[in-house]
Amino acid sequence: MARNKKLHKKANINQYATECMVPMGHVIGPFGILGWVKISHYTEHIESLLAHPVWWLSKGDDTWSAINIASYHVYNDKLVVVFEGCHDRTQATQLKGMQIAVPRDQLPHLAENGKDGYYWSDLIGTSVFNLQNEEFGNVIGLLRTGANDVLQVQSVRGDQKERLIPFIDQVIVDVDLEARKITVDWGLDY
Repeated sequence: MARNKKLHKKANINQYATECMVPMGHVIGPFGILGWVKISHYTEHIESLLAHPVWWLSKGDDTWSAINIASYHVYNDKLVVVFEGCHDRTQATQLKGMQIAVPRDQLPHLAENGKDGYYWSDLIGTSVFNLQNEEFGNVIGLLRTGANDVLQVQSVRGDQKERLIPFIDQVIVDVDLEARKITVDWGLDY
């Protein structure tokens, strides 16, 4: 079911340090000619991202700018938004690739050990080992696919090889945020 919502909460101009931001998605690119953009969200449910009418955008250079959402549409788990002040495709194109985040203090508090859950950004940099205690590398990202989420793990060896590991209950044995370690039931030769 499609929804069109207008949001009216204005951005708070407080500055946040990068470590206080939780990545929630990124701008895929323009949608149409009237300033709309397609969004890839990193949240389990779109509503988790849309609960925040003010998003913070960054080009990945640790500089974040608050921006208000003027309106949005949801079509079958696909999200398109228009930001205040973005009125045409040229302006929308300039937003392509920008990261979307929300300050951590505006999100529900989760225990630091991860037992209550965790945000994807909390997994970045964690070490991944299998049940045989063989090291795969460190998490560099997560991918959202149609079937399930996938961990992107980069080898710490000299080869810098990247592995994709399904982020599903049958594979993920334990996530220990305090030890910064994820244990998987996955072979090195997969």
